[in-house]
Amino acid sequence: MAELRELSYAECRALLVRQRAGRVAVATADGPHIIPVNYSVVDESIVFRTTPFSVLATYGRNAKLAFEVDHFEDEHRLGWSVVARGRADVVSDPEELNRIRRVCAPLPWADGARNLYFRLDWKELSGRALGRAPMGDLVGGLAAVASGDHVGAHGSGADARAERRGGTQLRVAPEDRQD
Repeated sequence: MAELRELSYAECRALLVRQRAGRVAVATADGPHIIPVNYSVVDESIVFRTTPFSVLATYGRNAKLAFEVDHFEDEHRLGWSVVARGRADVVSDPEELNRIRRVCAPLPWADGARNLYFRLDWKELSGRALGRAPMGDLVGGLAAVASGDHVGAHGSGADARAERRGGTQLRVAPEDRQD
């Protein structure tokens, strides 16, 4: 049996920053829907794009959503999962949209006009890992994130280094953290 452990806030955030695709859970009149999206992390928020008449556009405005990203290795029975929960809304301020595009705009893989930007401000960020192997690959990544030297698809420079800094607590609202 593999060890199951809670991930720290810093581990959750580092895993979240490293991925490009996740799933958003939204409540609708017909029940819950889970929608795959491409995303980016900007500050303490998950930013994704959708079409104006999608399920997310209809039910996700000013709504409490959950977002999950994970990775599993079936052969080794190892993996991890990170869940962010909070309120989401459409980003409509032109200055904020320009900032998101400058720091790290989410790039949808699916075709079609996905010109509606959503920001999910997480109030809870938690995660679990099964086994130790998935975390081994984070050792260098966490050190780079902490030092600000990591450069990747989620931005570079001072703004991106500040974006990638995380606290050390689990399930703590960003405004309650003392970095």
